[in-house]
Amino acid sequence: MSAWQIKQLEKMSETDSELIDDVIHHFQESDPERLEKLVIGAYLDQDINLGKAAEMLGLHREELRKRFLKQGIPLRESSLSIDELKAEVAAADQMGQSE
Repeated sequence: MSAWQIKQLEKMSETDSELIDDVIHHFQESDPERLEKLVIGAYLDQDINLGKAAEMLGLHREELRKRFLKQGIPLRESSLSIDELKAEVAAADQMGQSE
């Protein structure tokens, strides 16, 4: 993708808020490897946290954490916000109920 294409996508996303969601959805369905590269890049650039990365990849946070460790991707352990902590508890409860 050329710089001009990226610039135009950025401009379009300002008026079409669903554009980026559509692109991500396309990655999820057509090319999960590219989506993973995109998410890992955003995580390493500190644009998203581990929880958001896991959400975007359809994984539980702990599952992604283990995957990152296996792949040698450095983890940024940070304090969770109250909302993130509540989401983690809810996800753990959900997983416990499904087993």
